[in-house]
Amino acid sequence: MVTIRAVPVDAPDAVALIRSYLTEVVDRYHGRPMPPSTVDGALADEPADDVAVLLVAYRAGEPVGCAGLRIAGPHTGELTKVYVAPPARRSGVARRLLASVEDVARERGLRRLRLDTRTDLIEARALYAAAGFREVPAWKQEPYADCFFAKDLLPG
Repeated sequence: MVTIRAVPVDAPDAVALIRSYLTEVVDRYHGRPMPPSTVDGALADEPADDVAVLLVAYRAGEPVGCAGLRIAGPHTGELTKVYVAPPARRSGVARRLLASVEDVARERGLRRLRLDTRTDLIEARALYAAAGFREVPAWKQEPYADCFFAKDLLPG
């Protein structure tokens, strides 16, 4: 059974999941495993301190995934730090995390979610498309993002 709950971004489970997420993203970007110092640099470049809500998925009491929500404007949220540990992939955890973030966004009065990702993150792009996100023009210049998605939120 999977449960999802909000945790502080500096909680040990959150820190471990975010580090795992960035390790995988950095390694894939460079096409090979990178040293911890490179991941430390990515953590500094992409801090989680502006994440309004970080949801963590637990299976059998173990943290297996996360998804964050930033507030990007009066009615817009930004999905960030979406990650599911390899052993928990393809089990619906990511979809449950996305649905939970959408619920939190609606509770906060947000009408739209957006996100950025990379072309090489094929699985992530497929997940977002399947969850109803559509590709949109870039709203910012980002060195590590070249795909932008958005989804209008209907009342829950």
